[in-house]
Amino acid sequence: MLRILGSRARLCDGITRREMLRAGGLSALGLGLPTLLQARQVHAAETSAETAVARGKAKSCIVLFLMGGPPQQSTWDPKPDAPTEIRGEFGPISTSVPGMQFCELLPRSSLLADRLAVLRAMSSGDNAHSSSGYYMMTGQPHAPMNFENANPGFPNDFPHLGAIVRKLLPSRGNLPATVRLPHRIFNTDGSVWPGQDSGFLGRSSDLWLLNCQPADRDFRVNEFALNVDVTDQRMAERRTLLEQVNQQLDVAQRTGVPGNYGRLTEQAFNLLNSTASRQAFQIDRESEAMRDRYGRTQFGQSVLLGRRLVEAGVNLVQVNWYRSPEEPPDAPCWDSHAREAQRLKTVLCPPADQALSALVSDLDERGMLDETLVVCMAEFGRTPRFNPAGGRDHWGHVYSVALAGGGIRGGTVFGASDAIGAYPKDGKVQPQDLTATIFHCLGLDPQSEIHDTLGRPIPISRGEPIRQILA
Repeated sequence: MLRILGSRARLCDGITRREMLRAGGLSALGLGLPTLLQARQVHAAETSAETAVARGKAKSCIVLFLMGGPPQQSTWDPKPDAPTEIRGEFGPISTSVPGMQFCELLPRSSLLADRLAVLRAMSSGDNAHSSSGYYMMTGQPHAPMNFENANPGFPNDFPHLGAIVRKLLPSRGNLPATVRLPHRIFNTDGSVWPGQDSGFLGRSSDLWLLNCQPADRDFRVNEFALNVDVTDQRMAERRTLLEQVNQQLDVAQRTGVPGNYGRLTEQAFNLLNSTASRQAFQIDRESEAMRDRYGRTQFGQSVLLGRRLVEAGVNLVQVNWYRSPEEPPDAPCWDSHAREAQRLKTVLCPPADQALSALVSDLDERGMLDETLVVCMAEFGRTPRFNPAGGRDHWGHVYSVALAGGGIRGGTVFGASDAIGAYPKDGKVQPQDLTATIFHCLGLDPQSEIHDTLGRPIPISRGEPIRQILA
């Protein structure tokens, strides 16, 4: 077979330059790019059909990402018998499940413990926000580990779990299949973490990004709202004009690009023309009582928006902890290097506890919890001992994750950390096991294959579903 080695760079439609060159060589044998594209489409369709085997009952997933790393000792894994410098000033409280205790800072979640599964021995072994975050969102360890301010790109370009969901699961309506909000996750220096996009799968599998502040009084997603001067007639005229322009792109048609643009354009027009789809972003359609229930913080309203999106047909929503410009530089978000007790009590745990408990109970009341997987996680936990500033530092050796809903057995604790919450004692779980569990609950076989830029088959997860927490 004729092979021409070249750059791994991908074109805008996701085809590698190597494939383009190879198609040119194949044309001498009676094959060309259309044949190559057709073969790839057939293969993708077969792969999607094979991998969408019903393995779980969840139709959608909401990931709550507590950017910065909550302390396991003051959330899901209290250590009341440890010395003061380990356990902190907050004690445990009983939950709705006998024998299961949470930190007293999570009173609302404790009442819903019978619907939660808590992993207390999650471990990435990585103490850097960027690289451990990449590991948690993709299930692939960053190379190298413990790399702070890492940037997206090869060789750390494995797709976010939401990009894989978009690739392998069909969209359930006019809305995008996967969404992240209210902004990207980034470090203090502005660097964006790797692992938040589609990586080597190409832009067609990217999660839609909504930069928004849904708690604002005048909140509006401008991208999904028609200007007041755009009537239905003008909208139809614009669509006709665009179709006429596309018909003239003969050269581009031979590359297959218009087909991709056509699908994306069709989705955009369908979304704008669909009242129900547009209304999914209109959080002010919720009652005042419901908005109060989730909390009027940016995180709380973002979680409520996430519920509206999955209710309207989105397969996966990742809600990131909101990072405002006013965050203290020495302890932004959950990165509590200083004054941990004060920040946990006043600005961190109350809104997180309120939003998570509201989401789980709201989904349950709407009959959606059995088909909606909820995952509350972060990139890592915190050190067992306090530092001189009254905070805890980065700790990827052991931390906790909470799950609820579609396919999860509530009232469960799996794994345990040691006496001071420093290392796994038993039931160690790694990020690839978490992604495998999420895929399983969504009906995807974790051994399903995607292909990298060289066409090599790669399983979507190298972990195993956590059977001990599955219903």
